[in-house]
Amino acid sequence: MFAHPDKEFIRRLLPQIHTVAIVGLSSNESRPSYRVARGLQSLGYRIIPVRPMISEVLGERAWPDLESLPEIPDIVDVFRAAEHVPAIVDSCIKLGIKRLWLQEGVIHEAAAQRAVDAGITVIMDRCLWRDASGL
Repeated sequence: MFAHPDKEFIRRLLPQIHTVAIVGLSSNESRPSYRVARGLQSLGYRIIPVRPMISEVLGERAWPDLESLPEIPDIVDVFRAAEHVPAIVDSCIKLGIKRLWLQEGVIHEAAAQRAVDAGITVIMDRCLWRDASGL
């Protein structure tokens, strides 16, 4: 059974993060993913948009999928429906990504546990920007 890390663990984790690949980042300013990405940028994080069929968001080049990224991000932040999480976990395992954050409302217990079993730190059903803003 997946166990959520506690707030103290998250508080210690956040300063280790510099690059955030945001899967499902929208170029629509009214979408939560856009607002969170802009907020993360304002806190000094470098975002890497991951979304097919767009070329750029918030001044950063967008990539169609995790496999296309030119570097391994410090964390993958997911703004996709829960049914997409198992494939994202597969990509993280394949690429050696060590941290996965599933935004508020993105919950997939089995995929999260599979990621943990593969050595990936998983935060689920929390807002990365809200937690980072509270530091």
